[in-house]
Amino acid sequence: MHVNPNFEKLPGNYLFAEVARRVKAYSAAHPEADILKLGIGDVTQPLAPCVVAALKKAADEMLSSATFHGYSPDYGYDFLIDAIREKDYAPRGVRLAADEVFISDGAKTDTSAIQELFAADARIAVTDPVYPVYVDSNAMAGRLGDFLDGRWTRLTYLPCNAENGFVPSPPTEPADVIYLCYPNNPTGTTLTAAQLKPFVEYARKHGAVIVYDAAYKAFISSDVPHSIYEVEGAREVAIECCSFSKTAGFTGVRCAYTVIPHEVTGLGASGQQVELNALWKRRMGSKFNGVSYPVQRAAEAVFTPEGQKQCGETVAYYKKNAALIRSELAAAGYAVFGGVDAPYVWLKTPVDSWRFFDRLLDEAHVVGTPGAGFGPSGEGYFRLTAFNTYEKTAEALRRIRGL
Repeated sequence: MHVNPNFEKLPGNYLFAEVARRVKAYSAAHPEADILKLGIGDVTQPLAPCVVAALKKAADEMLSSATFHGYSPDYGYDFLIDAIREKDYAPRGVRLAADEVFISDGAKTDTSAIQELFAADARIAVTDPVYPVYVDSNAMAGRLGDFLDGRWTRLTYLPCNAENGFVPSPPTEPADVIYLCYPNNPTGTTLTAAQLKPFVEYARKHGAVIVYDAAYKAFISSDVPHSIYEVEGAREVAIECCSFSKTAGFTGVRCAYTVIPHEVTGLGASGQQVELNALWKRRMGSKFNGVSYPVQRAAEAVFTPEGQKQCGETVAYYKKNAALIRSELAAAGYAVFGGVDAPYVWLKTPVDSWRFFDRLLDEAHVVGTPGAGFGPSGEGYFRLTAFNTYEKTAEALRRIRGL
């Protein structure tokens, strides 16, 4: 038996696994160190009370044969799908059919699995820097060529940096699939509708598909789109992935949703148009057993007036942390970006990003994420997250300023 040779092409460890490995090794060598983590995007605040109440109530229903629930419907319960359609999208002028919304256990799950719908030779384009999952999942499928000198030979990079204001341009070479994440992970920046429009136009002109990760849309307070479907024409070319992880603290509960309008198509073997919605239904039916009933009831509670208020207060807590990170880093002389409509702050580093990681860990006992791990254009930058407690965030920044 031969293993998938594409796994052997992957460089080193997964980014966050490598960060965890280095932190674990440092902790073992320095057990006295009080390490503060502003690295991975895990949350620290508890679930909203109304969400927990819904989770408990649904769990109690599992005690009776009359109200017990086994496998959930393949694509999710109607009560959650309808809440998403009516409370998330309709207020933004986006109308979705019930069978265009799919409930899953995470946006990471869906953004990594969606590539299964694309041909083996599909050309992929990503903003650079980029969330590593988009790249790694396509590399595992053999689409990206070889990893040489820090770049994949068959991947189109769309640079986002201080020089272009973190506004990428559409591909100048053929691309079949374009991955976009806004508010952006890792840079914490956003795009206006006018800045997203060229990508929609490119996809419509060239028959490409946009995979749009909107996992952090709950943090938006500026006048920018919460959904790619707020851009005219996007229904024809875009798949959108959303998550409850950061919106409602579901990192340990696991629930998300992906939208695939019927208009989004690709070319079949004989050149006919094939709905990606139908392919995704087939894929989910074969490879996914659904999200549990109690978790979907908990997610439904997020969209109640009480849930929106309580989850909004938690998002505001993290936004306060992000504002503190921005202001303290700027006061320390760093060039900082993001952190206004996102829980991530992106900063320029005085040395290469892994050296900055090691120095921050060794001298300040603070953990962040090196920009180089997000792609070639991430070198010279560093990501800090706003998901720790306010007190620990403030202490971490005090230490950074003391360097």
